[in-house]
Amino acid sequence: MQNNNPLRLLFSSGVLLITGVLVAQTGAYHTMTKSEKVPAVRPLEQFPNQVGNWVKMQDGVVEQEVRDVLKADDLLNRTYRDRLTGIGANLFVAAFRSQRTGAVPHSPKNCLPGSGWIQIASDQMNIDIPGNAAPIEVNRYIVQHGDSKSMVLYWYQSRDRVVAGEIQAKLYTMADAIRYNRTDTALVRVVVALGVGDTNVQEKAAVDFVKAFFTPLKGYLPA
Repeated sequence: MQNNNPLRLLFSSGVLLITGVLVAQTGAYHTMTKSEKVPAVRPLEQFPNQVGNWVKMQDGVVEQEVRDVLKADDLLNRTYRDRLTGIGANLFVAAFRSQRTGAVPHSPKNCLPGSGWIQIASDQMNIDIPGNAAPIEVNRYIVQHGDSKSMVLYWYQSRDRVVAGEIQAKLYTMADAIRYNRTDTALVRVVVALGVGDTNVQEKAAVDFVKAFFTPLKGYLPA
């Protein structure tokens, strides 16, 4: 039998979620006229050339047309190599001091197909960070381009908060605008090439790389 109880409809999970978003948007709107006060940090180009066993191989070039699309306030595109295994990993960080002008992080899952990469697997994983009380949850994608495969790890980071989901990150942004008058965030992405056959070594290296740079990177993002 169909339930027409208006109170049940009013307090359904879907309606509550929509209501919460609308309330957050209303609150965020009233802070739009206030200038954000984001703590100053060192530029990402000064990030260490060595973190743990990982040493810098080269800085990648970010073309101007890509910069124009991203609209990030600071960028880091750097490749490191593990001195123990010889495995390489690319670290890309796009930092945004404010999202109020429309400059927002672009999800890698939307950008990769345009570069010819095809997603063949995706999930989320937890990574234990030394010194952190709880593990961070990140997105994990396995992508393929011809015969090449890579693992992509990425997340959104604001202060001490790491968020994997795009929608959840946007909701946190609206809450931060209301509570702290801040909408700064950063997209952090790691790419490690996968070999043929058993890829456990490369996947473990990607996780070890995250563990190595995560804490130093916090010093280059607003606290």
